Amino acid sequence: MPGVFAEVRDGSATWRGASGVADLSTGRPVEPGMRHRVGSLTKTFTAVALLRLVEQGRIGLDAPIGGYLPELVPGERGRQITVRMLLNHTSGFPEYLPYAFPSLRPSPSGPSGDSLDDNQFRQFEPTELIRMGVTAPPAGEPGSTPGTYSNANYLLLGQLLEHVTGTPAEEYITRDVIERAGLRHTEFPTGTRIEGPHPRMYEALFGLIDPPRDYSVYNMSWVSTGAGLISTVADVNRFYRMLLGGELLQPSSLAEMQRTVPVISQTGELITYGLGLHKFTLPGCGTLWGHDGTVWGAGTMSRHSADGQRQMTVAVNLARWNRMDSSGKPQPHPIDDALTAFCGEAMCGAAPGAVR
Repeated sequence: MPGVFAEVRDGSATWRGASGVADLSTGRPVEPGMRHRVGSLTKTFTAVALLRLVEQGRIGLDAPIGGYLPELVPGERGRQITVRMLLNHTSGFPEYLPYAFPSLRPSPSGPSGDSLDDNQFRQFEPTELIRMGVTAPPAGEPGSTPGTYSNANYLLLGQLLEHVTGTPAEEYITRDVIERAGLRHTEFPTGTRIEGPHPRMYEALFGLIDPPRDYSVYNMSWVSTGAGLISTVADVNRFYRMLLGGELLQPSSLAEMQRTVPVISQTGELITYGLGLHKFTLPGCGTLWGHDGTVWGAGTMSRHSADGQRQMTVAVNLARWNRMDSSGKPQPHPIDDALTAFCGEAMCGAAPGAVR
């Protein structure tokens, strides 16, 4: 692992720390205030924006998506799949990534990372990616469990936001969630580069890219409202603290976010998922809420107590470090053990001393 940085909070006490390097070629150290691609933590932001429209009566949580976007989800599926099913990944839409990045799919020579280079500067349209997921073989029946984690769901929700508000989804989330929460270092990228101090981001792709390749410069249109955000560990903690503390949504909306179902993750694990929120159970700590996020070269873990007072967000600048076994399942790695130990200490250990 080249570099790791984090912020841990317990009430008003804050610890921030970093270790390792932001750049393997120069040895530049990583710092805790750096900006980072936070991947699927974006889904919580998108869910909050949508639930605020539900509170205003402009979107029905259990309304069929075909009533809003019939051109994207036509016919019987459009009538069966609800907004809630998109939020909790029970729509049955599969992941579009193997279609957008075809070298990730099985082939006689095996999968490869070639598509990551091919798409580095490609501008995808959300509707293009959505159609890949909608027209692919279904992952399940609408509303059935376990659901299947799919970015197609959250790109559709982005289109729903735009349809209802008349404003581009990323712009609407920025105004209604990011700015409302006072997040000064969080934004959707407007180009391929991250503005401000940030680490380089190295992708290993489960051993298919060796040595890992730097993808810190990348066109993020391939994930947009599903996983496109740039933020800092401090901003992420502030966002989840405000959300769980009842400052961004009404209590009834937060309760809906925390109604969970079993979902199969992208790596085949069974996770517990609400509406843009993961539920985690940590021995000795009980129930935690938050989200994990990865994009090419970057990873983020964010965990929070139910009241948002005890918090941890940790970022790393190497992604998919595990090797695969013969069945395609990621194998355990010491980095996994280190992150688990850090999470346990951060969320269950002694209160951190205040370090600014």
